[in-house]
Formats: sequence, C-alpha cells, structure tokens
Amino acid sequence: MNTKYAALFEPAYIGKLKLKNKMAMAPMGPIGYADPHFAFNQRLQDYYVERAKGGIGLIITGVCTVNVDVEGIGSPGIPCVTKNPKAFVHNGNQMNERIHAYGAKIFLQMTANAGRSTMPGMVQNYIAPSVQENRFDPSLLHREMTKEEIRQYTGDFVKGAVIAKRAGFDGVEIHAVHEGYLLDQFAIALYNHREDEYGGSLENRLRFATDIVRGIKQACGPDFPVSLRFSLKSCMKGLRRGALPGETYQEAGRDIEEGIQAAKILTAAGYDALNVDAGTYDSWYWNHPPMYFEEEGMYRPFGEILKKEVDVPIILAGRMENPDIAVEALGKSCDIVEYGRQLLADADYPEKLRRGRLDEVRPCLGCHEGCLGRISRGPVSCAVNPACGREAIYGITPAPKQKTVLIVGGGVAGCECARVAAERGHKVILCEKLARLGGNLIPGGVPEFKRYDHQLVRWYERQLELLGVEVRLEQEMNATEVEQFPADTVVIATGSVPVKLRQEALAAAVSADDVLMGRVVPGDKVVMIGGGLVGCETGLWLAKQGKQVAVVEMLPEILGGPKALPFMNYSMLLDLMNYHGIKILKGAAVTSICGNTAVVRQGENTLELEADTVISAVGYRSENSLYEAVKGMDREIYNVGDSSQVHNIMYAVWNAYEVARNI
Repeated sequence: MNTKYAALFEPAYIGKLKLKNKMAMAPMGPIGYADPHFAFNQRLQDYYVERAKGGIGLIITGVCTVNVDVEGIGSPGIPCVTKNPKAFVHNGNQMNERIHAYGAKIFLQMTANAGRSTMPGMVQNYIAPSVQENRFDPSLLHREMTKEEIRQYTGDFVKGAVIAKRAGFDGVEIHAVHEGYLLDQFAIALYNHREDEYGGSLENRLRFATDIVRGIKQACGPDFPVSLRFSLKSCMKGLRRGALPGETYQEAGRDIEEGIQAAKILTAAGYDALNVDAGTYDSWYWNHPPMYFEEEGMYRPFGEILKKEVDVPIILAGRMENPDIAVEALGKSCDIVEYGRQLLADADYPEKLRRGRLDEVRPCLGCHEGCLGRISRGPVSCAVNPACGREAIYGITPAPKQKTVLIVGGGVAGCECARVAAERGHKVILCEKLARLGGNLIPGGVPEFKRYDHQLVRWYERQLELLGVEVRLEQEMNATEVEQFPADTVVIATGSVPVKLRQEALAAAVSADDVLMGRVVPGDKVVMIGGGLVGCETGLWLAKQGKQVAVVEMLPEILGGPKALPFMNYSMLLDLMNYHGIKILKGAAVTSICGNTAVVRQGENTLELEADTVISAVGYRSENSLYEAVKGMDREIYNVGDSSQVHNIMYAVWNAYEVARNI
C-alpha cells in the first residue's frame, strides 16, 4: 500500500456500523435500471457489485422512490422500494450478498421525488409544498400537497426502510434536504409558503424530514444507520439563477447560517451522517459539477463548516479523486471521502490507489455526456467507459482467434480501439502521423478546465504500453502502405480537422486550434466566429486571460441551445461567459475582416467590432480520405470515430469500443 494515502484505508464508522475504509460511492440516479416490478434489474445489480469488487468501502445507491402513486408515475423509471416489496427484497438480497462478499457495505437511498423540479411529462400529477411554477416550464403549475399526502410519503419512507433492511441493505440514506428535490422544497422558505405545521419556521419546514428519521428509528431500531443527503447552501440568486464560485450575491435559498441550524435540527432528530454538497435545481451545476469548476473538492469548505457544528460523520464528494486533496480533507472537511463519476469511469479506482497504480486510473472528464447527459435516451453509463452499467453483457472478452490489427490514427478513437483489441489478445500496431497521441484532445485540453482531456491521453499512453501495443509515431500511412501492410484487420481512425472559412473577406481569421496550440498569439480584442462548444470554451479561456471577447453565432442560440449539451454544463458555461464579460451576438455573421475591424451582419443591422484577432471555430469535418481510398480492399476494414462521423469524445470512444470488441 502507498503509505501516503493510508488514512483513506483506515476503518470508518456510521453509528455502530463499521466500514472497511473511508471511501464511499456517491449516489447517482439509476434511471432506466428498474425491472418491471420496480426492483433492481440485473444490470443495476452487476453495476454495484463491480464497484464493491473495485474496493469501495460503502456504496450509496442512486435514488429509489418510495411512492409512485401520488405523482402518478406509470412505468418503472427508477426502482421503487414499496411498489412490490417481495420483488425488491428478493433482488436486493441477491445483490447485497455479492456486495458483502467483498467486504463493502451498502445503503439504499430513498427519495420523495422531485416536486417542482420534475421534468415535464414524467408524471401525471404535479405537486409541490405550495403552488408554484415548474423549474423547467414556468407555464406548468404544481399544486400544493395535502397533509394526507405528506403523511403518506412519511409512512412510505418508514416502510421502505423496513423493506431495505429485509433486503440486506446495511442502512438507508434519505434524499431529503438536498438539491431542490421535494423534501428540500419543504425546507427552503423560497419554495414553501405553507401556513400549517409543515411551513413557516425552520423547524416546521424540516418536519417532513425529521418525522421520517424518527419513524425509521422506531421501526428499524436505533442502531440501523440513517444518513441524510444534505445541501448546506443553495448557491442561487433566484429562481433558475445559479451563483458561480466566488461570485458575490444575495442568497435566495438556504444560506450557510440557516444550513447550520438545519443540520443541528436534523442530526438531533436522529440522522447518523450527513452526505454534504451544495446547490438546488435552480443552481444545478453545483450539485453536478462540470469540468468548469476548476477547483477540485469544491464542497470542502462546506464540510469544514459542518465538522465544527455537528457530531456525526460528514461524507463529502465533489471531484475528490485527487488523493492528496482527499487525505488532506479527512478530519478537517469530512470523515468519509465520496466518489461519484470517477467510479463510473473506473470502478477499480480504490484498489488501484491502494496498490500505488494511479497512472492506471481512467479519469472522469467531468463532461456528463455518458451519465446525466443521456438519461432521457438510455441508462446511466460513462463517456470513457462504455461497459459502465452493462458490465456483464458488454465487457471485454478474449477473442476466439488472434489477429494482426492495424490502426491508423492515434486520437481517442484509435487509442480506444487499440486498447480493446489488445486486451482481447490481438496483435495491434497503431500508426499516428504526429509526434504524440491524442488527436483533437491535445488542443481541446489546453484550457485549464479541460485538463482532464490530457489526463485521458496519458491514460491511453500507459494502457497501450502495458498491453504491448506497437505505437509508431510520426508515421503517416497512405493507401498503398495500408493495402500492403500484413494485417488481418484494418481500422481507420484519422479523426477530423477544423472547417476552414473559404470567403476571401475572412482570410485573416485564424483557427481556434492554432490559438490553443500557441501557433498564433491573439491580441487583446478577439472576435470568435462560431458559438459552438469549441468557440465558447476557447472564448472563455481567452476572457479569463483578460482578453475582450465577442462570440458571433449564425444560429438563434449558442452551444446549440439548452438541449444540445448536458444542462448543467450548458448553464454553467453560459453563466461563466456572461460573468467574464463575453459579448454574445446570436443570429449574426462576420461578413468581412478589415484591418482591426470585424464587420458583422445581425438581421438588418451592420456592426463593427474592434478585433486584434479574429478566430474561426465553425466546426470540424471528417478526415476520411484514407478510408475512402482503401475501403474496397479485400480485408476486414472499419472506419471509427470522427473520420466516420464528427461527434464528441463519448461517441468516438463508444464507436471504437463496439468495433474493437467484435474484431
């Protein structure tokens, strides 16, 4: 064991429950993983068992509802502990016996659902503590819950805990005063305007949550652990208005002072641990931090406050995968370090850390593409780990026959294809025309907030080394060389290149790649042609250096609008651009560049913007000329990643994984 991080592997306690180490898996919603009986399906069971096998001490499941009838949830989206108790107990015991074989413990996280934060169309009955607008569609009104419904939910939490105990769970976590979900809406005065015993004073607003824990303790015994998911601070300036890290603002939700008072009331009621973060659905990027949070461990200040105020263990997530930060936080900001998306990317992170193999840890990019970004289209998975959530049915298996595989292109798709093919037992030769691997991840990872892209490149370099892949750098392949190469299978992964502006009037524009790679040093006043992800991220990077930036986008929305990206990424990037003074011109086009002036047409208006440098970021096109030249040869041949279709990192990885898994 690496003694530097030995503290993470010492036992921890929640109440009388002993954990083998001080590392926990954070709760992440198991949307799409319920079977027809609302119990854990086999894929979800395998997913949690894989994390137990990887060395985690405590697993806290993603949210499982305690009631689907009040809101009218028809089909199983997430598991429901009370809908079919027999099925839940049978599937739960089947999973938990396997988890316990690895010495891990597991808590079932239970929720009262989302209230005003419900996505439109997901329920039949829209409820909330008080009459109010839906978070996503202000025209949709939620009615006030009746006291009978509140008591129904309270009883269902207690019933759910009893069922969880029968199913072999070691404790439960209440998804309550957290993230602006229904129970948090009761706790926050901005949302709760009730005049009965569930509204008014803080004690009344917390009554729902305190009644739950008291009921569970009475039904399950005082030693059955009950944790609470708890957001100390709301980090919101108003409805649908988040507050950025370091921004000065008036808190509209729960401030730190009230958060401390709430924590004391809740722990006095019987909660055995606080699983701490910050934010609400109105400041959603706080609860689901994108890569734009440049500081790792962003919840540590909140944990440090609560460590001084309450006498129960503090569990803390928020990009804690840097073990130096994690060890420093123990005893100061938390008692148990929690990992979320890092365990999606690499289920073996704890064991690799224990054995001093940090260079073998597959990094989380903070992109949300494979987890929260796709939950409307498929169950939670991971952009860089295609087997996540389908471990038993989509893992890597040995090839029935060894082949020689030539891969042309060393971007993310080529590297993933090489890794998987080599792990399956094939002899792999990868040829890359540049002096290093990484492709478009190299310029894309230059901004500090995109540094995880470069970590992914380093991980691939290490994996290909360990797997014995023959990597030939600075070797560009032409069609004749590919056709003559003694390989059974050829994979073309030549990626994509920036689209070049063809208009003579825009010839002075330079590419975003050239700026990111330092080949062009921009001046103090920059005009960006293109408000897609590359243009906006490059613009933000330059604005943070003190440049005056304007982004000009032809479409009605930048970044493709709020549905083109994971919403927490979209909203935080937009807020950061506004915070750093980036001028955004939508429905506009740069028509010419004249000296230090960019001429912009926006509707019927013509604008002149000062521009020391005009940067083009109008997208990428597939570099598929090699594939087109060799696709007819009499050999097994594939085209993967951007050279097949320009998309994002996730689809490049997943595309390559699928192909290599079946060579």
